[in-house]
Amino acid sequence: MTETIYKKIKEFKKRYPTTISWRIKAHSKVAAEHINNDEEVLYAFAAQKLPSVFNLTSTYAIVVTDKRILLAQKRLIFGYFYYTITPDMFNDLTLKMGLFWGKVVIDTIKETVYLTFISKKALREIETVLSKYMMQEKRQYENELSDEDHNKLKEELKNISQNGEN
Repeated sequence: MTETIYKKIKEFKKRYPTTISWRIKAHSKVAAEHINNDEEVLYAFAAQKLPSVFNLTSTYAIVVTDKRILLAQKRLIFGYFYYTITPDMFNDLTLKMGLFWGKVVIDTIKETVYLTFISKKALREIETVLSKYMMQEKRQYENELSDEDHNKLKEELKNISQNGEN
């Protein structure tokens, strides 16, 4: 699973090289440890998880599975940080574009997650993936979505992960 996540993040970095991130293989390994056997990785990218523009050393692997969003960071010396956002906790998604980089703000019931130093060109792709995923999952909870529609969206998100949004 580590290689799958790492490969998707590398593909993202190849499409959007101005996104700032370090040690993505180590972060991918932490994320892979927390993915259950019945989960499928649909999309992954790397970003800094802090609202401050002065902190460039807080890279996280952000992984969208068919059940939730995972955020994982391997600490430099020992240990790690891990967060999960389930569809029922998701409130809102905001994009902010600056001069050089963009920011994705995920508002949840418990906290607000700031993902920063993302290539401005990547914002549209991330917004598409996260919005489609969350809308689909919320409809799934309300039993408005058929299994066929669910599988169709999973394939679409995997395709975006491999080839970008275009």
